[in-house]
Amino acid sequence: PAGAGPRRLRAAAMAGFVRELERRAGPALRLEQRAAGGVGCVVWDAALVLAKFLETGACPLARRHVLELGAGTGAVGIMAATLGANVTVTDLEELQELLMVNIENNKHLVTGSVRAKVLKWGEDVTEFQPPPDYILMADCIYYEESLEPLLKTLKDLTGPDTCVLCCYEQRTMGKNPEIERKYFELLQRDFELEKIPLDRHDEEYRSEDIHIVSIHRKQLVGAQ
Repeated sequence: PAGAGPRRLRAAAMAGFVRELERRAGPALRLEQRAAGGVGCVVWDAALVLAKFLETGACPLARRHVLELGAGTGAVGIMAATLGANVTVTDLEELQELLMVNIENNKHLVTGSVRAKVLKWGEDVTEFQPPPDYILMADCIYYEESLEPLLKTLKDLTGPDTCVLCCYEQRTMGKNPEIERKYFELLQRDFELEKIPLDRHDEEYRSEDIHIVSIHRKQLVGAQ
């Protein structure tokens, strides 16, 4: 029938391909990806590195309130939920279906809780208050126009005790170095940054060009 070709192509583009992420204890996470749909639809290396870093136990996650920004497939947030955290994975409306599929596929491994919600950077975050214990971000620094909205969201979401874990792959092509430089320059106006040494990353899931930075709000001078 007329139009069957394009419909078939769309169906093929939406067909998932699964990425397994091994865990130290128990079955692997099974993360569905999409062949079409943009950067949020695949599991990037920085997400693997951050997810496996959480498994090292460097950050106590059990019963902690965790929010993932730009979650994409949900790999990092779902891993946190298997470690006992109560997690909200957030991304744009068009990523919600994929997030929900991956939450459903891995719910039997979750020992905390995990839910998906829409959060557009730069917009109101009232429903995500009070501030979480942890904010997780993997490979969220790549569009120059998203830097200011992302920084606003970080400022609006973080409390004095919130730890932000930002994992990113250092890229040398095109405008990437300039975007990274600008991001960290703007970030340091309101936050303290500490790079987590490579030897504290997971032994297998680590790379010289993938960095994890621990970020906290600057304390006001004179604050107790």
